[in-house]
Amino acid sequence: MAILVDENTRLVVQGLTGKEGTFHSLRMRSYGTNVVAGVTPGKGGESVEGIPVFDTVAEAAERTGANASLVFVPARFAADAVLEAGILSLVVCVTEWVPVQDMARTVNYLGRSGPKLIGPNCPGLISPGKTNVGIIPGEICRPGPVGLISRSGTLTYQIVHELTQREIGQSTCVGMGGDPVHGVGFVDALALFESDPETEAVVLIGEIGGNDEERAADFVDHHMTKPVVAYVAGFSAPPGKRMGHAGAIITGSSGTAQAKAEAFEAAGVRVGRNPAEVADLMREALRG
Repeated sequence: MAILVDENTRLVVQGLTGKEGTFHSLRMRSYGTNVVAGVTPGKGGESVEGIPVFDTVAEAAERTGANASLVFVPARFAADAVLEAGILSLVVCVTEWVPVQDMARTVNYLGRSGPKLIGPNCPGLISPGKTNVGIIPGEICRPGPVGLISRSGTLTYQIVHELTQREIGQSTCVGMGGDPVHGVGFVDALALFESDPETEAVVLIGEIGGNDEERAADFVDHHMTKPVVAYVAGFSAPPGKRMGHAGAIITGSSGTAQAKAEAFEAAGVRVGRNPAEVADLMREALRG
């Protein structure tokens, strides 16, 4: 099995006709993703390599049965695009530089009863061998029993590659994004992986800033029965300086990599100090 996306995912791409939207949509389709439609206002009736384009998400969903959306829309329009796709069950927003206030409004509006939101500022997610929704390179993945949730796109690729090199496959890899306000986070994904009968263990990739990792450690301590291995980027990051992601900033003694690693280790989560070590620790965890 997998979480969030699988062979039943029917994808509409908002911004399909743009350069990035076209490139990644055709790449996803080549992987096996069922890309059923695109949406670009004013271009309804056109097509891109056989993928029909509609003016609205509602029309695309009605005509094609789309149940998920991938947002390739400029930052100033991205929040509105996510809201438009709220009629679907999953929305993935890869757009970066989306204003925090826009996402705060959007996440609050979608609430608990709305669709699952991945992102913004994320690489999307992939269930290897089934479907790829986003920009994660499918060629580095392989099907298997390890779930992965990450704040960092690049570290997702690196650690997935390390796992695959050791013949450790993945059930679903989720890039949650590095912005301070986002959709699905560590706790949400951990709960889904815990309920997935074919996920045997989980890799969690965190970084400095915020308290997502500390809350994840508490969830693991109280609710997870499956082994979890973690990695935290930013041990050498200076306080007060943002490092890459909008949410990756240490304030005072809060949000440091050391504090996060200690929280994980207190919950019984082994923490690798580099991507290769994470994969080695996961191999040990699967062997019991």
